[in-house]
Amino acid sequence: MNDIEKNVIPFKSGYVVIVGEPNVGKSTLMNNFLAMKLSIVTPKPQTTRHRVLGIMNEQDCQVIFLDTPGLMKPRYKLHEYMLKTINKALTEADIIIFMIDAGSPGSSNNSHMLEVISKVNVPVLLVINKIDLIDRNKILPIINNYKNRFSFKEIIPISALNMDGLEILKNAIKNYLPISPPFYSREYLTEQPERFFVAEIIREKIFQIYKDEIPYSTTVTINEFKERQNSKDFISATIYLERISQKGIIIGKNGIALKNLGQRARQDIEEFLGRGVYLELHVSVKEKWRSKDSFLKQLGYN
Repeated sequence: MNDIEKNVIPFKSGYVVIVGEPNVGKSTLMNNFLAMKLSIVTPKPQTTRHRVLGIMNEQDCQVIFLDTPGLMKPRYKLHEYMLKTINKALTEADIIIFMIDAGSPGSSNNSHMLEVISKVNVPVLLVINKIDLIDRNKILPIINNYKNRFSFKEIIPISALNMDGLEILKNAIKNYLPISPPFYSREYLTEQPERFFVAEIIREKIFQIYKDEIPYSTTVTINEFKERQNSKDFISATIYLERISQKGIIIGKNGIALKNLGQRARQDIEEFLGRGVYLELHVSVKEKWRSKDSFLKQLGYN
């Protein structure tokens, strides 16, 4: 082996699964690593329902992030499928990022997650997020507490929103990635189709605009997605609700609320796709859809 061969850095590649409670900052973390918004983000918990895959390509590695739904006690079949999504993602993991909120680090959900990840034989990094919202003197006791509860490879305090500590976390991820060629072509950012992200953007706007139970009672499907030459893409989507009484709230007086939703969603969809879009929204009622296996499977849960 000559001197040049000795200095060659081996390429690394692997799956990094991000788990934690709802609204802990998992999606923000992945989006900021990718420098692109793939996972939708709102202040409301339980925004993420599906596993979202995002690929970070660097000169010496390919990191495949899996953003997962927040861990919670299931109330509907939908929640049970979301928990299955977490468990399935963990089977793909080369590294697990277990993220906790610095402001509420000791919840029962976190204790349950520790039990779950203790059965997965891969490196686990504890990420203490939202450190910008607490007194820095409180961070060390959190670290010491979790050190005594699990054998973490690293414990890293960050603020995902402010990108504080992300370079340290990135280096830790690279350190524990397995040596492997890339799994995806280097121009890929995700494996999921555009229509998936279009539906997610519409759902994000529902979470941002409407209050109370409405966002949680809705889901979005794409009926048509036509790319058209010399014209805007045509997208037709249906917003499903659980109760007829919710339909008037979504549509609003004289259709103003639905029009506002469509305008805001279209702007973000055009930014995501990088081209013009004509967005057509429909509203339909599917009673108790969150508890119907057949409909949930149509939505991609399995």
